[in-house]
Amino acid sequence: MSHKLKSIIKSVLKDKYRIGKPAFFKPEQIAHIVSLACQSPIENGVPSSHWTPAALAHTAIRQVIVKNISVRTVGRYLSEADLKPHQYKGWLNAKIDNPEQHQQQVAIVCQVYRNSVMMESSGYHILCTDEITGIQALEHIHEALPMRPNQVECIEQEYKRHRTTTLIASRNVVTGEIVAPLIQSTRTETDFTKHIREVVATVPKRPYIFVMDQLNTHKSETLVKWIAEQEGIPTEELGIKGVKGVLKSMETRASFLSDSTHQIRIVYTPKHSSWMNQIEIWFSILKRRLLNRRSSFSSVQDLKLRIQQFIDYYNQYLAKPFR
Repeated sequence: MSHKLKSIIKSVLKDKYRIGKPAFFKPEQIAHIVSLACQSPIENGVPSSHWTPAALAHTAIRQVIVKNISVRTVGRYLSEADLKPHQYKGWLNAKIDNPEQHQQQVAIVCQVYRNSVMMESSGYHILCTDEITGIQALEHIHEALPMRPNQVECIEQEYKRHRTTTLIASRNVVTGEIVAPLIQSTRTETDFTKHIREVVATVPKRPYIFVMDQLNTHKSETLVKWIAEQEGIPTEELGIKGVKGVLKSMETRASFLSDSTHQIRIVYTPKHSSWMNQIEIWFSILKRRLLNRRSSFSSVQDLKLRIQQFIDYYNQYLAKPFR
């Protein structure tokens, strides 16, 4: 057989390019499975102290969340959500007071993620925002012994404690980049508003949607007043904190901040569901790659510098949208 004929046959038999397999499960179904993993197995008919991927898969099918799902797929969703059912060190009562409202909030967050690419092309900027507090600079007393053939790296176990810092960060859902990180010792409502202001300043006069949890600093008087200023709403129309108007309570402030008619608005994750915030996935990356016991920081300033260097490196080489 001639070389030319072989080439023709290969070209005929070669697969055509086609897009990847479409997602089999809807974001809402995945969110329900992750939410199920955060509930008690016993209350869901599983006589066990903790979940396993197999038990979650069986329960998700039994509760008609999905028709069928593999144990491996459930394990992947748990990994992506940074959930480790086999580990424990504390507990949190995640009772949902209003299941219907909870599901509506889950659907809204999922819709924002699902439509993020389309919205970005329309001029919107979609970001996930949160903070890490109490990041302590730990300095090893002695230098580590480097890795060698047949010997892993040896890390000194004794260390010196320096001061702590806080990171407030926003992650662009579409590009994966970390935008305008704020690394400093405090995280007051003024600090948080400063971060939001600096994020918006990167590309001003564009509509923004921020996904975040329901922490009190995320519903603050300072944030309401700043966003009202951007929307051209006079301060005197906002009322008085604790008394009346928009500023009266956290509920009234949250309602104002999540107003869909605003150029800058907030989409809140349901209570006890901060895992829906994609910045939490990035925080786990930061902790695994930098903020771990292998790292040694000579001072809190060194810690701040290294965090910023990691963010710059991540944005340049690693940033990408999460699946």
